[in-house]
Amino acid sequence: MRRTWLIAGGAVGLCLAFIALLVVGTYTAASGFFGGADSRNGSIGLAKGAVPARYQALVQKWGNLCPAINPALLAAQLHQESGWNPTARSHAAAQGIAQFIPGTWATHGVDGDKDGDRDVWDPNDAIPSAASYDCSLAKYVKKVPGDPTNNMLAAYNAGAYAVIKYGGVPPYRETQHYVKIIRSLEKSFARPVGRVDPSRQAAGAIAFAQKQLGTLYLWGGNGTPEHGGRFDCSGLTQAAYRTVDIELPRVANDQYNAGPHPSRDELLPGDLVFFSDDLTNSRAIRHVGIYVGGGYMINAPRRGAVIRFDKIDTPDYFGATRVTEDGAKAVSTPRSAT
Repeated sequence: MRRTWLIAGGAVGLCLAFIALLVVGTYTAASGFFGGADSRNGSIGLAKGAVPARYQALVQKWGNLCPAINPALLAAQLHQESGWNPTARSHAAAQGIAQFIPGTWATHGVDGDKDGDRDVWDPNDAIPSAASYDCSLAKYVKKVPGDPTNNMLAAYNAGAYAVIKYGGVPPYRETQHYVKIIRSLEKSFARPVGRVDPSRQAAGAIAFAQKQLGTLYLWGGNGTPEHGGRFDCSGLTQAAYRTVDIELPRVANDQYNAGPHPSRDELLPGDLVFFSDDLTNSRAIRHVGIYVGGGYMINAPRRGAVIRFDKIDTPDYFGATRVTEDGAKAVSTPRSAT
């Protein structure tokens, strides 16, 4: 059985070399686009499971509060602010899932669920308040030159006065970073409309993963000498993309937000494919592999198994991510909350 597997693996490996080259060629010829970037077209939806199920309806509703925002942008902002943690506290005394400081909450907090109070720790109030505050800030800075969404986000981070004073995103490193991260994450939280651009780095990531076939799985393995060159699932995907100068976060559920999400019939070699026991929540993802075409992935499956080819079409298939450099940087950056 082992001999048969190795022969089959060798044959597939030759095919994968061709597929990897095809990915590079496909990228230059592709005319696909990411079509969810304009919040004013009213078509922005959320990617499957990207927002935890208990918050999805709130984000979808309040993300359409005004033309300045959209559900994916609001989701990216909440993810960056707190990682969806309703009890988050920062060193600057920011509180809750949307990270309001007390003074700002006193002025801009709203009773989103109409239960008679405004509770910064209750996402049913905090998420509507974040959307409402975004819309207010957009009005404050609407006459400032530059991208209005970037200016709004900068005002959320640094205050509207700073944006007005500097005539756009202020020259604060933290604020500029904040804006860039959220605009990158926005693509990950949005449901793609149209084709998702192929990845330039896919071939290199696959080539690395191919070389690991037959290596014994190790829980927590990063492929380092201390780990005997062994990997777990997300350690393998992280190492594969590191060889093409893309630094993914370490765990699978964070890797899901490292780019936009192609549908099953749009998968290309190099896409990350994810698996979960809860198909409504990306935070519950427990496994990841690298898609290689034909319904197969390379993955480090479990203790006692080796890195191998497996089918992706299983009941726990969650979805896929086409890794981008900006997306990976966004999810690898520490969040605002501590």
